[in-house]
Amino acid sequence: MTASGLIALVGDAPHAWTMVNSLRNRFGDFPVLVERGEPASAFWERRKKKLGAGAVYSMKAAQLAAKVTKPLSRERLAELRAECDAEPVPSHLRIDVDNLNDDGAIAKIRALKPKAVFVASTGMLRRPLLEACACPVVNYHSGVNPAYRGINGGYFALANGEPENFGVTLHLVDLGVDTGPILATNRIETAANDNIQTYMTLMAAKSQDLVVDTMARVLAGEAKPLPKSPLPSAQCYAPTLGQYLGNGLKRGVW
Repeated sequence: MTASGLIALVGDAPHAWTMVNSLRNRFGDFPVLVERGEPASAFWERRKKKLGAGAVYSMKAAQLAAKVTKPLSRERLAELRAECDAEPVPSHLRIDVDNLNDDGAIAKIRALKPKAVFVASTGMLRRPLLEACACPVVNYHSGVNPAYRGINGGYFALANGEPENFGVTLHLVDLGVDTGPILATNRIETAANDNIQTYMTLMAAKSQDLVVDTMARVLAGEAKPLPKSPLPSAQCYAPTLGQYLGNGLKRGVW
């Protein structure tokens, strides 16, 4: 066990490293298991089976269209990245695995005997892994649950005319998609030059204190779920081309 009892399970993503480094600043070094994850082709094949080929091709087209805004977002991204330390942790803290649900990864987690587990940008965590943790497992979600589960929660909150629901959620992990009991959430103001290229970085930059404070309460055994939210439960996916263009032209949400 580490001095703090904390470990992290993450995907190799800038917002995940931002949170890990914020936690390191507070609690010192701790082990980080990094999931390589499935290839993009496998991800889209699963989406195709769930949503249909037409929806998937439209989502891919929207991603191509959104790249037009990337050069226009450089200044804003640089501004936000200045508030973050998104560098991967040193190699001696990092344990790379193909899949966190594999037996080998589960054995490593069990051997670490964590008091709390922080999760960001991984695939779904299965029951054997959660049982091996034997402690609170807290996921960082880029959206306000339960209304904006899944991906692109901030984008869809703005597209739906709900800027009050642009924020992140820290919740206990269960077997659903971002369905576990909520420990903390916040509301983040967007700027006129924010768009789908900057939302994740904005959320990470403005949520570091929330993550650190929440994990401190978890480690101290003082974290309790918030009262059940009155928001309806819905899972978000990537916007289709029609949604992306419609939300941009009609509502100014790109």
